[in-house]
Amino acid sequence: MLKAKRLKSMFVLYSACAVMATGFTSQAASEQPEVTTITETKGENTNTHTAVQAISQNIVASAQEMTDASQQVIADNIAKKEEEERLAREKAEQEAKEKAEREAREAYVRANQELLASIIYCEAGNQPYEGQVAVGAVIMNRVKSGSYPNSIEEVIYQSGQFGPAATGWLNRVRSSKGYSQTALQAAVDALNGSNPIGNCLYFDQGGAGMKIGAHYFH
Repeated sequence: MLKAKRLKSMFVLYSACAVMATGFTSQAASEQPEVTTITETKGENTNTHTAVQAISQNIVASAQEMTDASQQVIADNIAKKEEEERLAREKAEQEAKEKAEREAREAYVRANQELLASIIYCEAGNQPYEGQVAVGAVIMNRVKSGSYPNSIEEVIYQSGQFGPAATGWLNRVRSSKGYSQTALQAAVDALNGSNPIGNCLYFDQGGAGMKIGAHYFH
């Protein structure tokens, strides 16, 4: 009898524990957040993952896209700056080249002006302005003729042609810039095409030809 009561009590206690455990389990399950399962099918592959995983993956993907975009912007800015620097460098080089060429041309023109002014001063410094231009025109005619050297310096220094070049007087006037401003202007005009003597290739102080001052041009 006592044994039967004891078994009955144990059964009641066990039943109560089972009911309580079931209640706690249900309550715990109801307190858990709902987890959504997402299934993706690509071809023959099927991927199953939770919504939390999907959100995490989207965040990572978005962050990667932003990083890639930022890196592309930086790369584009670097390329743009390098291109601007290259263009600026090329422009500076071109300007330097043009400046050097311009200065070389100016120096060449100036040297010819001074040389021609020096020989005009030596040969006709005491002659009227037209006579000085005429001497310069003789030299320019020789440069263009084809029968003489094709540069002003070679024509003037050609052996046996101009006395001041042979005696050294020309070099002294040239190195000291001892020519007159009138002779320099006559040289500039002759270089620019002024020519009162036509095709004459010679001049002297006697004989025939076109007379200008004390010289005859022929």
